[in-house]
Amino acid sequence: MPYSFTHHFHNTEQDNHSCQLADDLFGNEECAQALSSISQWPSYEPTPLVSLTDIAAEARVQKVYYKDESTRFGLGSFKALGGSYAVSRLQQSATTQPLVVCTATDGNHGRSVAWGAQQLGVECHIFIHANVSEARADAMAAFGAVIHRVAGNYDDSIAECIDYAARNHWQIVSDTSWEGYRDPPRLIMAGYSVMTHEILQQLDGDRPTHIILQAGCGGMAGALIASMWQFWKTLLPKIVIVESDRSDCVYQSLKRDEIHRVNIVEETIMAGLSCGEVSELAWPLIQKGSSDVLTINDEGVAPMLRWLANPTRQDRPPIVGGECSASGLIALLAIRGDPTLAKSIGIDSDSKVLVIGTEGNTDPDVYQKILQGEL
Repeated sequence: MPYSFTHHFHNTEQDNHSCQLADDLFGNEECAQALSSISQWPSYEPTPLVSLTDIAAEARVQKVYYKDESTRFGLGSFKALGGSYAVSRLQQSATTQPLVVCTATDGNHGRSVAWGAQQLGVECHIFIHANVSEARADAMAAFGAVIHRVAGNYDDSIAECIDYAARNHWQIVSDTSWEGYRDPPRLIMAGYSVMTHEILQQLDGDRPTHIILQAGCGGMAGALIASMWQFWKTLLPKIVIVESDRSDCVYQSLKRDEIHRVNIVEETIMAGLSCGEVSELAWPLIQKGSSDVLTINDEGVAPMLRWLANPTRQDRPPIVGGECSASGLIALLAIRGDPTLAKSIGIDSDSKVLVIGTEGNTDPDVYQKILQGEL
């Protein structure tokens, strides 16, 4: 099977004694407030933590825990926790002027912002780049958002969003941060930390040895590192970052020990990972919290999604996993397929590995083509 990695970098800056960063950038109170608020939403329920027994057997590890975000609030991804929560908090703090929100997205984050805005009667504008599918655009428009399609890539859509927001006095609700823009991304990351609360409850005292986290701009990875650091402190499991080799901003940044923007020339099928620059807010958490980063290509995505949908053992359920959900599992199998790398990262037959199933079939047309072997 085509489960391989393109590049690997071992991060010598990783230091679990830097766990104070979690409180400095992203305190317990913010996480607690997000949990208190989101858990009271009418449709809230924890998403499952599934033991992937067949993939664990193939990877020759003790356990593979898969946090299945495909059912989150009916929006199909973990992003539902972030954008919608930020919109609700911003609406609470709005003064005399009506709140108008906007964001740039590859699809899932925009859907969350649009859904949250619709719940509150807030005007919403979504900026998408040339390669975002019509199905993803239609899903956001269905929540009443005004869709602006921009030539270029994700970073071009961010630039256009920033320009429109400045001219129209709109509030940007982005899941990535930059100099002078940190508060909404911090709220979004606090929303993502609800996953950590649920995972810890579901693990019931079991502690993974390794956690594999996807990175696009790094918002989710930073949020989970921070909230897990708050719980495990210096005993944080080893964190491995995985990203597409077509948008490898974490890999390039860790190699240089500073944020480095990459120009995305070709889009990956893992649309949610197509980001050219690490979020300023997430960067120090990734820099000090992650031990390794792997980049992968698109080759293993379709086979992995078909495997998730069709278990090879009867003791685990079929799973509807979107393209980004495949990446953590591909990384695990790629590591185990390289004995030297597996030894370096410390993954062996006793390992318990947690991966995040970040999305379901958020683009149904693409998903069906994958299941039918057309992609």
